[in-house]
Amino acid sequence: MDLAAFVCSSIWLVVVAVLITRAARQRDLLPRLAPAPPSDAGAAPRIAIIVPARDEAANIGPCVATLLEQDFPPDRCQLIVIDDQSRDGTADIVAAMGRDVPRLKLVRSPPLPRGWIGKSHACWLGVCAADPATEWLCFVDADMRAAPRLLASALHAASAERLDLLSLTPRHELKSFAERLVIPCGLFLLAFLQDLGSVQSRASRDVTATGQFMLVRAPVYAAVGGHAAVRGAICEDLELARRCKRAGWTVLLKDGSHFLSGRMYTGWRTLWPGFAKNLVDMLGGARATAVTALGAAVLAGAAWAVPVLALAAYAHGATPIALAALVAALASSVAITALHVAGTIHFRIPFWYGLVFPLGYTVGALIAADSIRQRRQRRVAWKGRVYT
Repeated sequence: MDLAAFVCSSIWLVVVAVLITRAARQRDLLPRLAPAPPSDAGAAPRIAIIVPARDEAANIGPCVATLLEQDFPPDRCQLIVIDDQSRDGTADIVAAMGRDVPRLKLVRSPPLPRGWIGKSHACWLGVCAADPATEWLCFVDADMRAAPRLLASALHAASAERLDLLSLTPRHELKSFAERLVIPCGLFLLAFLQDLGSVQSRASRDVTATGQFMLVRAPVYAAVGGHAAVRGAICEDLELARRCKRAGWTVLLKDGSHFLSGRMYTGWRTLWPGFAKNLVDMLGGARATAVTALGAAVLAGAAWAVPVLALAAYAHGATPIALAALVAALASSVAITALHVAGTIHFRIPFWYGLVFPLGYTVGALIAADSIRQRRQRRVAWKGRVYT
């Protein structure tokens, strides 16, 4: 038993060291968006900000307000909100805000055409409603909040670095138990899995992006077919970015947390179906999703199980091997627990969520199973619609 505990503890120590090193390296590989001065009125490009919205009455007002307050020449910036057949007061809120703001345009979506996903259709309608002279298209989710310098800083970075598509990660606002339990674990999992150094390379055909904020050159968008080309994709953001990169255009994901924040979900009712519709695409297919989810749950559970096994071995016989196993198990488990506690500080949530992270990965595995089930049934449900 001593030898078995020592072997398990040693393997666990190596695994934890690799995971922590990889996560730390990913953080360093995600460039942070730097602040830029307000754009010069004479040299500023024409841009259309497009906000697709379905049942976003709780979010659309603050979102639009922050986008209207950008440090950017108003006559060069058009804001278009597409009401995607909302069943609440989303359209009314935007209409009221736009009465005295000519550059704020409300587009009401017709019934969803066959073969289209709602968000892609809404984004496409927004592009069609934009000024023909538009040089840049900026897609922003309705649950985002923008700092005044967001647009100027994003455009400056895209121009200075000769980017054709720039995507920004926001700072996540986590308020409910469900969000605080699952979302940090999901982001840690991506940090453990992704090799940003390879994916972000201009030579790579792979890509990482988020539809929460995407800034793309209008001619590039048109050249790859825009959202019409990815009309049936559940993860339309990844597919659009992938089409751009594989066509030879430059795509980059940056950390925009100093300029952009948002709350994706408000509890189990929105978080579970929101993740379930995307996980299979995000993790590379049903098989990869199953392996990843199971592996994450097992490794997270090992953070508790391996020290217990080592402690049992030490209690059975206080030999040097048993002591070494106990020290290795405790050190590695404390290290990975500390990593997750540090995550709670980053997300500004109570530290004890970092102590129950195995539960978060376990719930994530159950959501992954649901995601696989939906794909095998060829039915994905989201916001009152069922996509086949």
